[in-house]
Amino acid sequence: MSTATTYNYKVVRQFTIMTVVWGIVGMAVGVLIAAQLIWPALNFELPWLTYSRLRPLHTNAVIFAFGGSALIGTSFYVVQRTCQTRLFGGKLASFVFWGWTAVIVLAAITLPLGMTSSKEYAELEWPIDLLITVVWIAYAVVFFGTIVKRKTPHIYVANWFYGAFILTIALLHVVNNMEIPYSLTRSYSLYPGTIDAMVQWWYGHNAVGFFLTAGFLGMMYYFVPKQAGRPVYSYRLSIVHFWALISTYMWAGPHHLHYSALPDWAQSLGMVFSLILLAPSWGGMINGIMTLSGAWHKLRDDPIIRFLIVSLSFYGMSTFEGPMMSVKTVNALSHFTDWTIGHVHSGALGWVAMVTIGSTYALLPKLFGREEMYSTKLIEWHFWTATIGVVLYIAALWIAGVMQGLMWRAVNADGTLTYSFIESIEQTYPFYFVRLLGGGFFLLGMFIMAYNTWKTVKAGESVDATIPETAPAH
Repeated sequence: MSTATTYNYKVVRQFTIMTVVWGIVGMAVGVLIAAQLIWPALNFELPWLTYSRLRPLHTNAVIFAFGGSALIGTSFYVVQRTCQTRLFGGKLASFVFWGWTAVIVLAAITLPLGMTSSKEYAELEWPIDLLITVVWIAYAVVFFGTIVKRKTPHIYVANWFYGAFILTIALLHVVNNMEIPYSLTRSYSLYPGTIDAMVQWWYGHNAVGFFLTAGFLGMMYYFVPKQAGRPVYSYRLSIVHFWALISTYMWAGPHHLHYSALPDWAQSLGMVFSLILLAPSWGGMINGIMTLSGAWHKLRDDPIIRFLIVSLSFYGMSTFEGPMMSVKTVNALSHFTDWTIGHVHSGALGWVAMVTIGSTYALLPKLFGREEMYSTKLIEWHFWTATIGVVLYIAALWIAGVMQGLMWRAVNADGTLTYSFIESIEQTYPFYFVRLLGGGFFLLGMFIMAYNTWKTVKAGESVDATIPETAPAH
């Protein structure tokens, strides 16, 4: 069959398989460092296994290896299917895969060795930053080139979200990583003090906003209607959702710097825009969930749609919680506590991981010429282990966080602190056990997924679907 008449599924298959692999790696490191908070001796007194070095490895692995592979893979699939044309750029798509994989491997080597810029979610040093930039430009060329040569007059809304994610992450990455190298493995930030903090959290929160939200909303807008067999509930709402979200998110970063040296007006600006963000976020959640109108019965027998809808529920919950925590009076209680960690994981595990898992289960059979996954029962088991894991994890840290905040600000009649810091740590220990249990459940689900994926791939064969001769009318 001529390559001109088929979609390029090879690169999608590569990214999809690696999504599962990196998911296990990233979450396994997360479970290890959760255990280290209970049993510090688990670092075995080896510098590269200390919490301080493994924690950035965990965040980079789950965000950029697991999440990034899922986003690039699904975007390459969605843009081909909705534009009715093969990926632009020929072998450039393959370069994106191998380049991204090289970035991940370099991160896995350098971070445990202590080579870090110390910037949250941007710890990788300048040579790797340059490689990321080259790979990302190649990714943008492939994605937007495919849109330019589309056979359909319309650009489906999922591509708007993917496109915004690609452009914004490029801007964030370049600006935040402006640095002065003084060796191959060390550099100084170009920005001084408070300005550096402001630029970092402009990047950091928008990494959440565009990498972990806009990109995955592109995934949601394709796979939820597909799996439900229903059109998007409101196409008009999806466009309003898009423009409202991308025009608001950029301003929310200062809420990470409440009660810091950042000017008070900038802190308040971040708070106000965070509160405004509730509206477009919930608009998107409602649009996704209401797509099931007339097909609610599918929740009973289809665990894939269950993954997707529960992920939207967590998206709604975490995008209510985030604006609430940005309010200065609430933040005075929550800041520096484990409540923040619980909030992050309600979004990262509940929204990002679950929508990724559901989309991957929907996608895998199509890539390997099968009607469905090897075992629906195993998907069912995965759904329940993941859901129980998320609930245990975030509930434990919500309670622990509120308790910590209350203990830290409790004062005696004479104005002295009621509790020492170590007393709050002691009281947190039981919740760390529950967090570890929740993380263990989630990781178990990923192993179930890996087995199901392996059996599906083994029984199937690599296929590239044929592109229709004429594009369907919209």
